This record gives sequence, structure tokens and C-alpha cells, in this order.
Amino acid sequence: MESRYFTIHSHPQGLPSRDFFALESQALPELAADEVRVQNLWLSVDPYMRGRMDGVTTYVPPFNLGEPLEGAAIGEVLESRDERFTPGDRVVHMGGWRDVAQLPGDSLQALPDIDVPPQAFLGVLGMPGMTAWTGLNRIAQLKEGEHVLVSAASGAVGSLAVQLAKAKGCHVVGIAGAPEKLEWLESLGVSAVSYRGKDAQQLSADLKAASPDGFDVYYENVGGDCLEAALDNIRVGARIAVCGLIDSYNAETPTPGPSNLSRLLIRRARMEGFIILDAQNWEHYPEFLQEIGPLVARGELDYRETVEEGLERTPDAFLKLFEGGNTGKMLVRL
Repeated sequence: MESRYFTIHSHPQGLPSRDFFALESQALPELAADEVRVQNLWLSVDPYMRGRMDGVTTYVPPFNLGEPLEGAAIGEVLESRDERFTPGDRVVHMGGWRDVAQLPGDSLQALPDIDVPPQAFLGVLGMPGMTAWTGLNRIAQLKEGEHVLVSAASGAVGSLAVQLAKAKGCHVVGIAGAPEKLEWLESLGVSAVSYRGKDAQQLSADLKAASPDGFDVYYENVGGDCLEAALDNIRVGARIAVCGLIDSYNAETPTPGPSNLSRLLIRRARMEGFIILDAQNWEHYPEFLQEIGPLVARGELDYRETVEEGLERTPDAFLKLFEGGNTGKMLVRL
């Protein structure tokens, strides 16, 4: 059996072009002991993958040039030499960016028994959902009735963060761009603020208008002008959970920091970055599923997906993340 996969053969400078990604194929060897062969059904693309293309180890190793790219995927077991899995089992794993994955059984997880579409475990009940829940509850230690600001509020992480904060009775402001994204946030009871065409000063003024009393919690996904504007509006004792800084992921030169970092001192605020796959965070995944899984199954959380069709569209789906081309989770359906 052959596997088709995307790879890269050099490290990009700035935002990669579409032809930077090469679609190649390889014949898969016979299954070794404890290996499993999986037909992928859904692929996830995520902003953090851009950092893995630079050839530098950060909190995860870089992609190996010429080898299949990696990412979360949902698939169905075709063959198995691991007694824990049988043909037909639905599993989640990190052998994405390809149509057929052959992996050690230890790297696969059976899908939890929750009555939701399988791709939900790549989004609202997967790493993005877990990231939103962790950032609010464990990093920012959100309390009922607080004032909360979320950047990239219509994305896979941000859209769950705003709803979890609303569920705690918080006043929530979300930063987004496209009119349809702003409308969706408003339908969720979120005060939506557009970042488009604004510098940090104007965005700061608009955030103050949306929440004159400032913010106790800022959930940071973007950086740049969003971070500077947020710092202008934090309250005494504020907590900032730094999940991502997508504004700088394709920068070709070092990006300047916010000019008002002194606000952390003046407001006695705490700013903390976190990586969701660190053991001290991911060990709480069962707790997250127990709390959020039933809400998703009952339709009490409004999650959205942007879907590209076919393996060939995987790079296109990835690049759209940096153009604001997704509402909710960006997925590829095979």
C-alpha cells in the first residue's frame, strides 16, 4: 500500500508559498510488531506548525526535511499488529498531512465514547478546546463575573474561550476581523471589536469603549497591536494567558515588543505563557472531557468548522490560517 503525504525540502522565509509544499508518495512496509495502519479521515492544520518548519527546536522538534509533515488526525484502523486496536476502530494520532499513516500503537488513542462527530476531537474536544479551557481555568484562574478579553476570538481556541467565559457570567470582549466573524461573536453575547485598519492606539480606544472598566483576564492568541492595546486596558491584578502570537509567526526579522510593557508593573499583573502538551497541562484532559464533552453532545456550545476537501488542499488550509480564512477550527476532510 502507498501513502501520499506532504513534505518540505527547505526552510521558509516569511509566509511560505503554496508551491513550497511537495506532495509525494511512498510504499509502506509490512506492519512490524505493535504497529497500526490507519486510513486518515480528517486532518488538522494549526498555526504552531509554522514554527516547526524553521529547522529550530522550540517547545517541539522541527519537521525533518523530506519526511512527511506531522499533525493531528482522525482515522480508521485498516490493519493492526497491536492487540489494543482492530480494523474499523476510530483513532486520533499525529500522523497527519497524509492519507495513510503507519504508526506505533503507543502513539494512537481510541476516540472517547462521546456522541459527537469524530472531527470534534480535532477541535472543540481536542487540542484547541483543551487549550481554551486550560488557559482560562488553570493559567488565568478565571473567576465568575470578571471582565475578559480574547484575541482571535472567532478561531478554534478563541471561540471556545469566549463561550466558557460567558458561561461563568463574565463580561466578554472578543477581537476579530471579518464582519461575519464579528456577527457570530455578537450572537454569542460577546462584545465584538474589529482590529482591521487600526493601530494599537485606536484598538485600545475601541476596547475601552467596549469595556470601560478594563479587563481582569486577557487570553492572548495574536500579539502585536492586540497585545499593546490589551495592556492599555488591564485592571489591577490582571492575568494574561499567552497561548499564541500568530502575528509574528511569519516575521522575517525580530518583531518589537509592546511599548507599554510597564503596564504589567503598574497594574501588578501576571503574564504567563503555556504549552498545552506539557504534562502538567495535558494530564487534565480527562477532566476537560468530563466537563465539556456533555455540553458539546447536547449542543450547548456553538462550535464552527472551516473545511477544505481532499488531501491536496492541506497546504491551502494551512496558509489560510494566516489570512484570517477560518471561522472556528480549520480542517481537511479526506
